[in-house]
Amino acid sequence: MRFFIDTADVAEIRDLAETGLVDGVTTNPSLVAKTGRDFTEILKEICAIVPGPVSAEVTALECEAMLAEGRSLATLADNVTIKVPLTPDGLKACKQLSDDGIKVNVTLCFSAAQALLAAKAGAAFVSPFVGRLDDIGHDGMAVVRDIVEIFDRYHIPTQVLAASLRHPLHVVRAAQVGAHISTMPYSVFRSMFKHPLTDVGMQKFLEDARRAEKVGT
Repeated sequence: MRFFIDTADVAEIRDLAETGLVDGVTTNPSLVAKTGRDFTEILKEICAIVPGPVSAEVTALECEAMLAEGRSLATLADNVTIKVPLTPDGLKACKQLSDDGIKVNVTLCFSAAQALLAAKAGAAFVSPFVGRLDDIGHDGMAVVRDIVEIFDRYHIPTQVLAASLRHPLHVVRAAQVGAHISTMPYSVFRSMFKHPLTDVGMQKFLEDARRAEKVGT
């Protein structure tokens, strides 16, 4: 499984990129707005830090405007992936952009039926939103599992990008059901390193090392 970081905060991306564990980045207008910076400048900077796919979401709602925006964004760096919503206009734009050789991430997916449409439109990635489905009483991870099973059965090349992940267990479950990618906030990525027994073990190792040094002197 590949790990993407879901943020537009360059400092967060740079910090995690230094671990060598980040395979890509997903952004959206809400995340960009939090930074207070120009989207184009941020996108160029992120693409220079992370060599993997960087999803840049269009803000237009109509197909022709999405195409113009998407094509413009795609010129900013070789690793830009255009993110479009799972709407009729979004899928029309996905088909044309994909036919032009531009990678597309279809976002706001909430069902296997929608994912099939995205794949049919040539999406490189489809992003089912696990946490948001859980919020309304649905089993978000079951949707991810269903999409993976269908794509595997028909050898569909579209990759399943599990999104709206709220905690490390979501990441583990996404891996268990076969998602190709998990995208997560900085806080979730960082929390994956943590376990109380690791902290206890490290403390014991340090205490033993200090005792050994005293014996040696």
